[in-house]
Amino acid sequence: MTVPTIALNDGTSIPQLGFGVFQVPPEETAATVSTALEVGYRHIDTAEMYQNEAGVGEAIRASGLARDDLYVTSKLNNGFHEPDAARRAFDETMDKLGIDQLDLFLIHWPLPTLYDGDYVSTWRVLAELKEQGRVRSVGVSNFEPAHLDRIVEETGVVPVVNQIEVHPFFTNEDARKGSHRHDVVVEAWSPIAKGKVVDDPTIREIAEAHGKTPSQVTLRWHVERGDIVFPKSMKRERMEENFAIFDFSLTEDEVARIGGLDRGEEGRTGPNPNTFDYVPD
Repeated sequence: MTVPTIALNDGTSIPQLGFGVFQVPPEETAATVSTALEVGYRHIDTAEMYQNEAGVGEAIRASGLARDDLYVTSKLNNGFHEPDAARRAFDETMDKLGIDQLDLFLIHWPLPTLYDGDYVSTWRVLAELKEQGRVRSVGVSNFEPAHLDRIVEETGVVPVVNQIEVHPFFTNEDARKGSHRHDVVVEAWSPIAKGKVVDDPTIREIAEAHGKTPSQVTLRWHVERGDIVFPKSMKRERMEENFAIFDFSLTEDEVARIGGLDRGEEGRTGPNPNTFDYVPD
């Protein structure tokens, strides 16, 4: 099954479906990613704060796949936003992954209440890494419209993606529109609301109509709206289920019905980017 790609604003492209390794234990990451690659995933999303980049690199080396056939994303640790620290952190990411060039590197969180509110200097470092050819594309994660506007206005460098929480119960339309205004593609994290979509009557009804599972229908909803998704599972059967979302489509009415489940801020499952200030020890 061929996964569609999405064109990014820097002339590169990215697979619309990927495999996420958030909360995959480091000691199990290599085996888990290897299974995902066997299933057919070619887009792997990791992060410094996940502490499992080395396992991702191990799986890549063991796969026998050509490097050009894989798309690898990582993200900057919240504790390394200062420019020199960000450069060192990127070096460590590359050492752990064991690759010569990263496909996409993101600022994981804007952290507007830390570092004197300066995430612009951090963004300049990512732009510098791209200029050096060490990463093909650079982007952001969890950036609200004001954060995004600021880095574009102050640097002239536009991220290719903004990875934000999006799912049927929190459609996060303000952040999506704020991204699209700059031709920034949205990547949806927590795409199935930590499994909560499974029990929703509307989603279950639509799933039954298509002979699919609620998770498959929800992932397809993301795809229909043009977002990138990277569900995580450590079970092969679930990986295969999540991968099988390109042999059916939803009607406009079904897409609208699922979008109508939005609960606004009450539907958010993760932190609010305007106040989130977690820095690992």
